[in-house]
Order: sequence, then C-alpha cells, then structure tokens
Amino acid sequence: MDISSKKPQPFLLGGRWTETEKSFPVINPYNGQTLVKVCQAGPAEIEEALKLAEGAAPLMASLPSHRKARILQKASDALLERKEEIARTITLENGKPIREARMEAERASLTFRIASEEASRSFNGEFMALDRNTVSEGRWGITRRFPSGPVLGITPFNFPLNLVAHKVAPAIAAGNPVIIKPASKTPLSALMLGEALMDAGMPEGCLSVLPAGGKDIEPAITDPRIKVLSFTGSAIVGWSLKRLAYDKKVILELGGNAGVLLDEDCDLGHAVNRTLAGSFSYAGQICISVQRIYVHRKIHDAFLERFVAGVRSLKMGDPLDESVQVGPLIDEDNLSRVSAWVEEAVSCGAKVVTGGKRSGDFFYEPTVVTDATPWMKLSCMEVFAPVVTVTPVESFEAGLDAINASVYGLQAGVFTGNLKRAFTAFETLHVGGVVINGVPTFRVDHMPYGGIKQSGAGREGVKYAIEEMTEPRLMALRLI
Repeated sequence: MDISSKKPQPFLLGGRWTETEKSFPVINPYNGQTLVKVCQAGPAEIEEALKLAEGAAPLMASLPSHRKARILQKASDALLERKEEIARTITLENGKPIREARMEAERASLTFRIASEEASRSFNGEFMALDRNTVSEGRWGITRRFPSGPVLGITPFNFPLNLVAHKVAPAIAAGNPVIIKPASKTPLSALMLGEALMDAGMPEGCLSVLPAGGKDIEPAITDPRIKVLSFTGSAIVGWSLKRLAYDKKVILELGGNAGVLLDEDCDLGHAVNRTLAGSFSYAGQICISVQRIYVHRKIHDAFLERFVAGVRSLKMGDPLDESVQVGPLIDEDNLSRVSAWVEEAVSCGAKVVTGGKRSGDFFYEPTVVTDATPWMKLSCMEVFAPVVTVTPVESFEAGLDAINASVYGLQAGVFTGNLKRAFTAFETLHVGGVVINGVPTFRVDHMPYGGIKQSGAGREGVKYAIEEMTEPRLMALRLI
C-alpha cells in the first residue's frame, strides 16, 4: 500500500485487491488535509464478499491448526517488521501520538501471536461419562468446539489496527472467514493488516476489508450468511445493530465513562501518575479512558493539586512529534460536542480548574472539572475527550457506589493499600473488569475484555473471542 499515491487505494475483497469508481478521502485530523483517497465498497462488492465468505467457510473450518497458526504468526512477524510504517499511518489517519501508535502496532503483533498459540489449544474438549442413571449405562460424551461461520467485524477509529486485530485474529484461529468494515475515518491501518495477512498465506475468499458506508453494510448485518457480528463503537449504534442481528451471535464492546476510586491509604504519587496517563492518553478517545475520579476527602486536596499540576505540564501538538502527549480530537463534530458539554456543566455549577476550551482548530485542552453532579453529561455520558471530573467522597464504600451509579460498566480502577477493600471492590463494582492500583485504561490483549449494562455483551481477548466465534458440540457415544 502506498498512501503517498494520488490514486485511490484499492480494498481487499475476498483476498483480491479491488478498485471501484467511487472513493472517499482520509483526512489527517491534525491539519485537516487529505492524506489519500480510498475506493469505497458498495452493495455489489458487499454481496460478493458475503458470497465468497459463505463459499470459503468449509475451507476455513477444515484448515489444520498448524496452518492457521503459521498464517497468524507470519502476520504477527510482518506487523512487527513494519512497525514504524504502520505507526506513522495510524498517527496520520487518526491523530494518535506516534509513541502510542507504536505501542498499538506492537500490541497488534502480540494479538496475532497469541491467536497463533490459541489456534490449537482453544479446541480442547472434554471426555465425560454419561452413565448417571440406568438408561444411559455404557454411554460416553465427547465435546468439541466448531467454527460458527462467517464473521462480520465493524471497528472504530480510535484503535484502527489493534481493534481490527481483535476481530480478525480470533476469527482465523477459530476457522471462520471474516469480513471487516473499518471506520471510514481510518481504513488505512486495516488495509495494511489485510495486506500482511494475504502475504502470510490467507486463503482467497476468506478475508475482506471493505471501506463502506454504514447504510451499505446494514444488509450484511441481517444476512443469514453472517453467523457472528462483532462490533466496537457507541452504545446507541451497538444496541441497534444487536436488534437487527437478533438471530446471530453478537459481541458488543460499547465503551463507557470509566470511574477511578482513590482510597485514603493509597500511594498518592503512583495514583497521580497513573490517572494522568489514563485520563489523557490519545486525548481521552479510548473507551476505557478515565472520566470520573472519586477521591477520599482526606486526600482530595493533595491529589487535586498534584493532578492539576501534571495536567498543565502535558504537551499538545503535532502527533508525529516524539515529545507530544496530547494530539487532536478526531473531527469538528466531537470538538463542538465536548465544548458544549463543558459549557453546560459550568452553567449548572461545575468549575473548570484547568483547560475547558478549544486550542486552535483541532485541539481541546486537557481539562479538569470539579463540582460536577451525576446527571451532567460530563459524568453520566461517554465524553471521549481529554476531560475528567474530580469529586471527593466521604468513604471507600461511597466511592464504590458513585462508580456504580452509571448506565455503563466496562472497567474501573481502584487505588488502595488494603487487600480486603480491594476484594470488596472486586465483589461490588458492576463492571467487566476491576484494576487494582491501576486505571481502567489498562488492557492486555489475552485477558477477557468487555462490559455489562450499556457497555456491551460478550468478551474480547483472543481466547474468549474464539469461544464467542465457535459452537460447542456433543457426541454421545455408546460402545456396543
């Protein structure tokens, strides 16, 4: 792929690079300039991808484990070898600081390596005695997981490589063909991944990367040839897609308004450093970004002083600059939305301690807000921007209640030196993951990842996604 070309970039249709007359621009959010144009898949190409995936399903299901593992490992190696090129592409298409983009490229490589390792062991079944009564004497059961069939993955702009990897790698390991619709703002990373997979020996017909409009892809969501839908994005869109795909397996990762609780005995310096990183990495455009910070009143003032000082030291600017920590927001719509939410909160009594305004055409200043109430949008909705609220709480238990007072439940962070309270948090918080002495922004690519309530359904993390993309089957055996 040559993103310096003036010619629209082709997309991957069943393993073949395909051009169409219609194309759309990919815009650099740092300067608003067009990077390149990408050919757009329309209804005819989507139908062809579905037909090819259905035809390739028996082939993918029959691939031996060693071959799937080899494809996945070769793709992993290729991503690592091309790390700098891929990282630069991520930064150019979504504005992520280059250091974080490198980390994403490394993580995607790891995701494929994990999938390579899981390609065989995830299919270990069980041999069980069934003779629990006289009727079933002499019978034994054997269980095994089988591929569900073609997977449709729809991915967001914020991790345009690794969140694609978290759909493609487990689908391949499970033995399923896969169709990816990347975010329209960030298709280039997904196309580079497709290139790496085809070079690694992916069979034709088994992989499509389709830059397509949301309306154009909707028929694929309801098409009976698709057996699994995996979606990462907003709650409104995700739950509407689940209603459309009511007769399929559906994996939803829908984000949230992640809360952090600082107990009175926590290591304050460590908590400040981690919450800074968790709040403002990629300008807060991460679904597990720290959004609500609850601090025991005994340490609230000390935390706020040190935290605000750290926020004011963050450097905004060109995300290709190695020293930049906060890049641009993805587009004007999100800049306008965040500005309106902060202004609304201030008009209702909240206070901006630092930040609270736009900087130039593409940036929003790292912002800390106090005196926010639970019903303000900055508290109860997903802000997806470099904005956090800091609120004192009277007790550890009150902090847990405050985190739970949300329609979302993805991950939460708790800083405490008390082991009993750590387990209390684990048992009490209504979320998919509790990070002790860390921020909810923590994720390792083999761990189970997903949420409850409005934050989604099902789990990612390679092993767990493979389970979501396969079906258990029992053979009841009678030896006569």
